[in-house]
Amino acid sequence: MAHRTAPPATPEEPTIGRLIVDTSRDFSDLLHKEIELAKTELRVSVRAGGTGIALFAAAAFLILLGVVMASFAAAFGIDNIDGIDTWLAFLIVFGIYVLIAAILAFIGVRKVKKVKAPEQTIAAVKSTTQVLKRGG
Repeated sequence: MAHRTAPPATPEEPTIGRLIVDTSRDFSDLLHKEIELAKTELRVSVRAGGTGIALFAAAAFLILLGVVMASFAAAFGIDNIDGIDTWLAFLIVFGIYVLIAAILAFIGVRKVKKVKAPEQTIAAVKSTTQVLKRGG
């Protein structure tokens, strides 16, 4: 007599509901891990950026001190010219700075007036909005 063996046990087929729950859980886990990775990368970037900004600020401060020292040197250099008093030498240096600032402001205003709205982008957005309102 032949001896029958039972077929090997097959794992139970998952249901659609179970697959949706597993997918949802896995997607949620993936999203949380991606957010954690982004936070970690941002912390490193912000720390490096903060250090860079601090170094730029220190450099700008030292340049500012250098400009002040150069201003004193220029004023005292002008003061050495015969017939010019110290107060007038400092006033001349001040006037030169005001003139440079006025020229830079004038150029800046002209550049800002040349800035235009992104007309093509605005037109594209309006067109897309009209298509969406019509439904295709």
